[in-house]
Amino acid sequence: WDNADFSRGVGTTYYQEYITLNTAKPPFIRDVEAKVQRYLRSSYSAAWTLKITWERAPAYTARTDTRKTITYQAVLTTDGFRSYVLMLYQDGGMQWDYTRLAATNVLIGYT
Repeated sequence: WDNADFSRGVGTTYYQEYITLNTAKPPFIRDVEAKVQRYLRSSYSAAWTLKITWERAPAYTARTDTRKTITYQAVLTTDGFRSYVLMLYQDGGMQWDYTRLAATNVLIGYT
């Protein structure tokens, strides 16, 4: 994460909640379940999932350049016992100029 700046009217943040306990699961949820199963080599059936998307988000402060943006998602999911977070980045979507960010230790992903 880093500070995105939506103050110039560029970019959008939106979310969608999926409650799938005892209901038919849309393709997106089946994909999330498949990712969890593949990465953790464990069975998984989502009961609740939240998808948050930051689309074309400019870096803080946007007054420097609102053309360089990033699109990414956080997907929170649980089966009621175990919970997971998937961080999804648009392929080639990181366009922030990291040399102009306040933090100098930039990393995409986690350690």
